Amino acid sequence: MKYNLSKMMSLDIYLSTLTNKEYDKIKHQIIPSNPKKTPLLSWDIYSQHHFKTLKNLKKERDINIVKLFSEKEKWHNDIDSIFENQEFEAIIVTDLKQKILWVNSGFTEMTGYSKKFALNKTPRFLQGENTSSLTKQSIRHKLKHSHPFTQIITNYKKDKSPYKCEVKIIPLYNNNTVTHYLAIERRVI
Repeated sequence: MKYNLSKMMSLDIYLSTLTNKEYDKIKHQIIPSNPKKTPLLSWDIYSQHHFKTLKNLKKERDINIVKLFSEKEKWHNDIDSIFENQEFEAIIVTDLKQKILWVNSGFTEMTGYSKKFALNKTPRFLQGENTSSLTKQSIRHKLKHSHPFTQIITNYKKDKSPYKCEVKIIPLYNNNTVTHYLAIERRVI
């Protein structure tokens, strides 16, 4: 099988300009049917699909762990609808006192803190000198009212560098009583 070098390079350049939505529309046309026979020049195409698949599998695994918590704690929340169309890096499950019970590996990637370090602490350990007191007060107020909300907060990584974080907090219910909180987080600019 012969491959046209200029066409393959042009395809790589073209693909790198697409948005995720545009790529999803055409990916079935370019993903190799047999990756073992894929020419080296198309490695970028294959690896882009491969790493996207791995990322999606990690997200699915994380959501399934939250579902296991849900079964154990008998939450009445629809976990699938919580995560539907959500972009996130970190997931945190806390008890009512906001003590961290579980974080995903995305939390470690985003903050630099290990899962073990985060357990039994409150997310307040991520806050620092430029974390707005008004934002912290707003979060406390919203938690008291037990409604889902989204807030942007300045947090700090383990290396002390600040980052803006969009936090979506969802109260988790068992028999109409809030028993836990779920935080879905992502860095924002």
